[in-house]
Amino acid sequence: MNDRRMTLLGVPIDSVGKSGGTELGPGALRELLGPEGFEDAGDTSQRIRGLERDRENGWLAFDDIVKMTGEVRAEVAKLTSEGKVPVILGGCCTLLPGALAGARDSLGEIGLAYFDGHLDLFTGQTSPTGEGADFPVAAALGIAPGGLLEVIGDTPIVEPSRMALIGSRDHEELELIDPFPTGLGIGRIEYRDDLRHGDLGKVGESIAAELTGNGGRFWLHLDVDILDRAAFPATDYLMPDGLSMAELRALLTPLASSPGLVGMDVTCFNPEKDDDGSCGTALAGLIRSSLGA
Repeated sequence: MNDRRMTLLGVPIDSVGKSGGTELGPGALRELLGPEGFEDAGDTSQRIRGLERDRENGWLAFDDIVKMTGEVRAEVAKLTSEGKVPVILGGCCTLLPGALAGARDSLGEIGLAYFDGHLDLFTGQTSPTGEGADFPVAAALGIAPGGLLEVIGDTPIVEPSRMALIGSRDHEELELIDPFPTGLGIGRIEYRDDLRHGDLGKVGESIAAELTGNGGRFWLHLDVDILDRAAFPATDYLMPDGLSMAELRALLTPLASSPGLVGMDVTCFNPEKDDDGSCGTALAGLIRSSLGA
């Protein structure tokens, strides 16, 4: 990866619909990462504002999400068409469909390695919050309101057989989204309970091998809520029984260092909850070490 043109792109958004929180994550992470080893494309401009759910589709601040998605799609398409590897500093997971669409626009078919404490397969009717961060995998599959699908383009953005969802452990979510993920054809789902035994580095290698078979390429998504709440309290959806930082590094590194990687996003870091700076420092270290930057 050292010869790849890794390029930071900040997407300072928070799907709760108001300023602060994960909006501040990109700026804090950029400062902690420092400039060495990265180009920098700056930040996107569209924020998410609004505390009311759309009466028709159930999404919170839907119009702003549509605008943000279009902006992210255009920025990622530009970077990837120039041979750069975007490293998106989020913000929340709402950015993902736009990022995937942009990479698809310039590169063609891609896969997705999705490291997250949730499956993110809610719809506007099943989500308890309406926040855009509940929907990214569903939207990437084409399960989203028409206004967003128009901005994303053809769906599924990623074929479900080329998706690997890693680390989910929210049992309440599974009850609320039922019958998903059954019947969606998702290629691989490794729940947290599946990751308790064995060599996690080899698990990461096997996921990378599947996504890069026959010359395939893939996008890597990381939501820090895959980590245990004690290991990483600087996020908004704290859950017990998550991965340790060492476990995450073992799983992530084979993918982040793969020549098949076309881009990466890191989401849901809330520096307002990082009083001593330890979470941000650890996250920046993880990004650098896993990418080989």
